[in-house]
Amino acid sequence: MDWRRSHRRVEGLSLSVRSEAIYRDGAFVPGTALGVDDGGSVTADASGDVLRLDGRAMLPGFMNVHSHSFQRLIRGRAESRAVSGRDFWSWRGTMYHAAARLTPEDVYHVARMAFLEMVKAGTTTVGEFHYLHTGPDGRPYDDPNELSKRVIAAAQSVGLRIVLLRAAYLRSGFEVPTDAGQTRFFETADAFLKNTEALIAACPGVRVGIAPHSIRAVPLAELREIVAWGRQRGLPIHMHVAEQVAENAACAREYGLTPVALLARNGLLGEDFTAVHAIHITDAEIAALAQSGATICSCPTTERNLGDGVLAADAVMRAGIPVALGSDSQAQIDPLEDARQLDYHLRLQQQERVMLDGIGGKPIAEQLFDCATKNGSRSLKVDAGELREGKLADFVTVDLDDLSIAGNLAGDPLPGIVFGMNRTAVRDVAVGGRFILRDGRHELEEEIVARYKAVHARMWGRS
Repeated sequence: MDWRRSHRRVEGLSLSVRSEAIYRDGAFVPGTALGVDDGGSVTADASGDVLRLDGRAMLPGFMNVHSHSFQRLIRGRAESRAVSGRDFWSWRGTMYHAAARLTPEDVYHVARMAFLEMVKAGTTTVGEFHYLHTGPDGRPYDDPNELSKRVIAAAQSVGLRIVLLRAAYLRSGFEVPTDAGQTRFFETADAFLKNTEALIAACPGVRVGIAPHSIRAVPLAELREIVAWGRQRGLPIHMHVAEQVAENAACAREYGLTPVALLARNGLLGEDFTAVHAIHITDAEIAALAQSGATICSCPTTERNLGDGVLAADAVMRAGIPVALGSDSQAQIDPLEDARQLDYHLRLQQQERVMLDGIGGKPIAEQLFDCATKNGSRSLKVDAGELREGKLADFVTVDLDDLSIAGNLAGDPLPGIVFGMNRTAVRDVAVGGRFILRDGRHELEEEIVARYKAVHARMWGRS
């Protein structure tokens, strides 16, 4: 069967995909086929057109819950104290420099590059925490959602499923002057709600969520209004929370409470709420997050790159809080690397091994795999993350002869995949049963890379 036919599958054409084994309910099931109905969901009927993927195992696609796609452009540029200083706060200057110079077309091409890399790492859904809203001078475009739509179009071009988490950014912080580097981020609360409503209406096939950027960027009164508005519409709510010690200290100066405690006291946590990072939190705050049913999104690669700190994933998971994963600043895009780092960071910190094993009655490999799949689905309100009947047919196949995992099919291959697999093993990626990556290649790859390189050259020069 020609993969391009399955990529462009039309209504009425069902599909059956057969691989060496399919990962379902915590185990690999050999010798079975995955049926895909004409709506792009998994079906029990596997009698459609058969596509054989011999020598490959099929897994649920990975969920990237927290992405700032435009930051792909600064990869490697901030790795110098002379350029970006010594901490998170000075690193922002390099990020602001890039943000200020991007045209709408640049935003599109940089996003496509980030999204292509995600697909090649096995990602099928991205939660794009989007806060570039205006022109460089702070004036809105004729369409205030111009840049949001460019990012959505970039994901659609690549074939990636996107949840556009539109960010509210109202100020630079508590008792600090307005930072010119954030000019393109700002909207009033009223403008944010109006523009988000317009985006939802204009993009009926795309899930939209709300993302109050942080306690420092959205004062409490406006935060209550924005969260209430989002909950009335059943939207996912994402927010940077307790990423930096200085962020907690500023919140305490303004409100007398740290961010999680403030959110809990005001009833802003809930099953629809994802706290991004949540590194600097107390046992009482972990209990509050657990009681509310909130999710935590950890971004281990970015958190170590920025020196943020280490999520207490052991305490968080013991409390029953689901942990999802994000690529955040795009310093590296590899969902299984992020998954394993949840445990590796604790090993370094506590000088013991296999810290997350057995929590919730699950082996560590299954626990970490859920972070990259099921838990992300919950956070983004996308019915994927598992290859079960009725779920979206978003999946990835891996080459069982890839050097990083060869020989792992016997017994339980999941630990070898979670702890050893390189991105080179990813061979096919399908979203809604439509293949967007086949045999490790994307049909638009050369053009996407060339366009990105041109933007990069204009931004940083060719040297």
